[in-house]
Amino acid sequence: MSGAAVAGAMTPGRTATGPAAGPWLLGVRHHGPGSARGVLAALRAARPAAVLIEGPPEGDALLPLAADPRMRPPVALLAHAVDDPGRASFWPMAAFSPEWVAIRWALDHDVPVRFIDLPAAHSLALKEPAPEEPGEGPERAEHAQEEEVTPVVDPIRVLAETAGYDDPERWWEDVVEHRSPTGERDDGGMPPEGAAPEGAPGDALAPFVALSEAMSALREAYGDGGQPRDAVREAYMRIQLRTARKEFGDDVAVVCGAWHVPALAARTTLAVDRALLKGLPKVRTDLTWVPWTHRRLARQSGYGAGIDSPGWYGHLFEAADRPIERWMTKVAGLLRGEDRSVSTAHVIEAVRLAETLAALRGRPLAGLGETTDAVRAVMCEGSDVPLTLVRDRLIVGESLGEVPDTAPAVPLQRDLTRSQRTLRLKPEASERELDLDLRKETDAARSRLLHRLRLLDVGWGDPVAGRGSTGTFRESWRLSWEPELHIRVAEAGVWGTTVLTAATAKAASQAAAATALAEVTALAEHCLLAELPDALPVVMKALADRAALDADVGHLADALPALARSLRYGDVRSTDTAALTEVAAGLAERICVGLPPACTGLDPDGAETLRGRVEAVHGAIGLLDTGAEPGTGLRERWDAVLHKLAARDTVAGIIRGRATRLLLDEGRLPEDEAARLMGLALSPGTPPADAAAWIEGFVGGTSGGGMLLVHDERLLGLVDAWLTGVPADRFTGVLPLLRRTFSAYEPGVRRTLGELVRRGPVPEGARRDDAAPATGGFGPDLDRARADAVEPVLRLLLGRSPEPAEAAV
Repeated sequence: MSGAAVAGAMTPGRTATGPAAGPWLLGVRHHGPGSARGVLAALRAARPAAVLIEGPPEGDALLPLAADPRMRPPVALLAHAVDDPGRASFWPMAAFSPEWVAIRWALDHDVPVRFIDLPAAHSLALKEPAPEEPGEGPERAEHAQEEEVTPVVDPIRVLAETAGYDDPERWWEDVVEHRSPTGERDDGGMPPEGAAPEGAPGDALAPFVALSEAMSALREAYGDGGQPRDAVREAYMRIQLRTARKEFGDDVAVVCGAWHVPALAARTTLAVDRALLKGLPKVRTDLTWVPWTHRRLARQSGYGAGIDSPGWYGHLFEAADRPIERWMTKVAGLLRGEDRSVSTAHVIEAVRLAETLAALRGRPLAGLGETTDAVRAVMCEGSDVPLTLVRDRLIVGESLGEVPDTAPAVPLQRDLTRSQRTLRLKPEASERELDLDLRKETDAARSRLLHRLRLLDVGWGDPVAGRGSTGTFRESWRLSWEPELHIRVAEAGVWGTTVLTAATAKAASQAAAATALAEVTALAEHCLLAELPDALPVVMKALADRAALDADVGHLADALPALARSLRYGDVRSTDTAALTEVAAGLAERICVGLPPACTGLDPDGAETLRGRVEAVHGAIGLLDTGAEPGTGLRERWDAVLHKLAARDTVAGIIRGRATRLLLDEGRLPEDEAARLMGLALSPGTPPADAAAWIEGFVGGTSGGGMLLVHDERLLGLVDAWLTGVPADRFTGVLPLLRRTFSAYEPGVRRTLGELVRRGPVPEGARRDDAAPATGGFGPDLDRARADAVEPVLRLLLGRSPEPAEAAV
């Protein structure tokens, strides 16, 4: 078949007639609503005695579940190796997938339906699959388990280019999506059940005959298209087709990727096909239905058989009539929900513009490109910002399917499903924030479940910094359920049959295998958060053993904060942490002894790392200190360490500066002493780079150092005097460090500091307010009259009764 013939056979408006006798090979594009409508029309017209579908034969026992009213697509068949659950593949199906339409038609009419592709037992054994793999062609790429290398041939693209199109999706829309299959009403809906179209089944099969001819030409030109495994799959499908014809005669319909139709129609012998299958490796597999999402059907997700616009295709399949008008109405509703002003007039104008663009571009009907351009121009006022929302919510979509409880599942998945239902924590495809108050029983149980799943590497939720980040009674999570998490649950099933037992077993195993002290302390924290009392003794023993053997003060400093947080969380969750307290106290004592020597002789990178450890230990000791008796508590010993670090010249400047600042903030260092230490650090004899490092340690980061300089002009004057005295040849060397320090301040703080420096130092014995206030609105003394004027308003805001004198006024 020549290129011109291919273009002619697939040109919009051109039809072909085919044989009325079976078997009927219905070549489709996976997840194509036009193909789905065509398959439905062909099945209604031909009324086959059996329906064969491309898919793993092990899934035949699961097909009746598709008729369950609780089964709501998008869904997917999940196959995984029993001994290696991570080796898995999906067969996704949406409501507009031709395979799903064929399954539902067969079940609704009591027609036998079977899968005929290569068994998953072989396809999983042939390679190490990922849940989804990238591909290029929407038809050639097909399902995830079929990918071994990037497809060489994209049939849709080749046919589109042959027909003179530069966009395969636009060509597919013009040829298939905008072409009503034989027997459809003018409004786009399917004819009533039982009303077979005139000339059926030949007329209903005409589009499939034309597509088969086109694919035959491509197979002649490109062979297997760079996918040698297709020969094995197609041999198995031919064998299954022979078996079905012996049982049902030629009255059989086959729904498969259009690329495979020429191979299924080819004349081969049974011996040849069996020879291709000889010696295939095999693994034990389990199959089930799992929920899927429109987002995971999108090509951008990396799915090989992905499409650009699942939500748009779903709309085309569901819209009984006037699809463009209904689509614009959906867009308007979405934008109104986001508080954008979109009226009925906008909808009418957008429809008109889309139809006009289609006419100007020579298209039979407005497609996704025209509707998107119209929405951008009319409803989004030319902006792509709201259009991004339309793409995410409607064009791609956020639909998450549902699977009935009767579907097979590993015990761990069933326990997780029960927990989700009990805690009213429904999996959702869209990302959402969840705030938990751990004082409430339900929220505490939700927290335990999410922490246990994290320990099992089932990443349904991730902790985020939120309004609960400053307290122990609140947690914030970001939840998003992805279909691949079903594989994670299956993998975690080796640890136990419930979430609790699985998390406990895995924690104990990790404790035994851990080699670093920080790993064990992090695990202890996780066990407390997840409330795993049976795992905690094992973890504590491993922690005590590692802590006794580890002499590196850096490792000890890394481990202590996690222990301090564990004690804090244990107190919130009423957990016995006596053993943990003893280990933490021992680590803190060893850190106090070993830290000062470790802070000497460091290069800049090492000093920066140790500065972070000093800060972390400081915060941890604040949580650990019991303060039983003044002068004997852990806090006093740590303060002594900080005093040593602040006073030793051999300690890196950034650490000395941070130690000074920590003592000052805690009220353990007089301001005069802090000024003295700063003066020494910024003296002319100190190298500029060391002085700049001291300044960064003292006022750097987000610890409020800028406001400290604003309110203490003595310190600001010391910094200013040092900075103006740095020699010109050395100034460029310290400038990057200074920029990094002061760029972290708020713009208002930087502006105020600049104003203070511009005005110059305050003369001895004078006050800043003698000339002008340092900042606008501040005076030397309290203006009582102005303060009293505010009191009635404050009482009103606080709901307090006014003073008698105020009431009289």
